[in-house]
Amino acid sequence: MKVGIPKEQMSGESRVATTPEIAKKLVDKGLQVLLERGAGEAAHFADAAYEAVGVELTDAAGALACDIVTKVRKPSADEAAQLRDDAVLVGLAETCGDDPVIDGLVARGVRVIAMERIPRISRAQSMDALSSQSNIAGYRAVIEAAAHFGRFLPLMMTSAGSAKPARVVVLGAGVAGLQAIATARRLGADVSAYDVRPETAEQIASLGAKVIDLDIGETGAGEGGYAKELSDEGKARQQAMLSDVLAKAHIIVTTALIPCRPAPVLVTEDVVQRMRDGSVIVDLAAATGGNCPLTEPDQVVVRHGVILVGHTNYPAMMASDASAFYAKNIANLLEIMLDKVDDGLVLKPLDDDEITRAAQVRRADS
Repeated sequence: MKVGIPKEQMSGESRVATTPEIAKKLVDKGLQVLLERGAGEAAHFADAAYEAVGVELTDAAGALACDIVTKVRKPSADEAAQLRDDAVLVGLAETCGDDPVIDGLVARGVRVIAMERIPRISRAQSMDALSSQSNIAGYRAVIEAAAHFGRFLPLMMTSAGSAKPARVVVLGAGVAGLQAIATARRLGADVSAYDVRPETAEQIASLGAKVIDLDIGETGAGEGGYAKELSDEGKARQQAMLSDVLAKAHIIVTTALIPCRPAPVLVTEDVVQRMRDGSVIVDLAAATGGNCPLTEPDQVVVRHGVILVGHTNYPAMMASDASAFYAKNIANLLEIMLDKVDDGLVLKPLDDDEITRAAQVRRADS
C-alpha cells in the first residue's frame, strides 16, 4: 500500500505531513512511502534524509496518486483533481459548511479523514492534531508578544534600576491558552487568565496564574470540552466585566474560539484605547474575525498606540517541531486504519472504528 506526501501548496505553509523519523516507522510497518521532492525543505527536512530511511522521491502527481494521501492543509482544486476516486485523504479538511473542493472529493468516492474531527476521547489523544498544533500556537503567541513588547516580561533588577514584571492576561484556557499561560509564567510575567468554562479555573491556578472570576449569569461550557457561544446578554456582561482588567494589561493573548462560528469579541476598541502605549495584543482568533475587532489577519498593526498581532498560522512559524508532532498524529491514526495480512497491508472499514467514523467527512445528504 502506498502513502503519498505532497508538498503543501497553501501560501505561508511550511509544515510537512511526515518527517524522516516517522517515515522510517511507516516504511518499517510495510508501507511504500512516496514524498514529493522538496516537501520537507521549508521545515528543514532534506530529501536525502527521507531517502536514507527508504522513502521514494517523486513529483506532485506521483504523491497524489497514492492509495493514502496525507497532507497538513486541505488540497487545492488542482490537487484534488489528481487524487484517485478510491483514495483516502488524511489531513486538516478545514470545513465549516459547504466546501466545493472537499464536497467534490466526497462525491467522487474519495474518503476524506479530517484531522480536526478526531474525537476528544482517551483512545484518540495521540491522534489529536488540533491539540498538538494548538500547543505550539500558544507557546509561539507568547514569544511573539515578548518580541513586540518593548519591555521586560520578568521582574528585572540591575544596578541601573529595576523593572516590574509585565502584566499578561490570557483569554481562553483551552490547549493554546494553557500553553500560553505556562510559557508566560516561565518567562517571569505576572499572569492572569479567564475562560467562560468554570471547570478551567483549577487548570489555570495549577500553572501559577491568577483566575479571573466573573459571574456573568451563564456558563460557556459546551460539548466535547469546547466552549459554546454565550447569549447576547452574556456577551455584553462579559465585555463590561472584563474591560477594567484588560485595560490594565501590558500583554493580552486571546485564544477564544467557537467551532464553525465567528470568534467572540472580548477586547473592545474602548479597552484598546484605555491600554498603555506599547502594549501588545496577540489575537489567535484572527482568522475567524478576531477576539478584538481591530485585529487584521496576517498583519501586525498599531491602533491607539497598541500593537495588534494577527498571525493566523503560528505552527508554521515552528515548522520542524509542528511537523514532527503532526506526523506522529498521522502515524498513530494510520495504525488503527490498517490491518496486516499475508500479502501486505489493507485498509480497515472506516466506519468500524469510532475514531475514523467520527473523523470521516460525509456527503450532506448521507
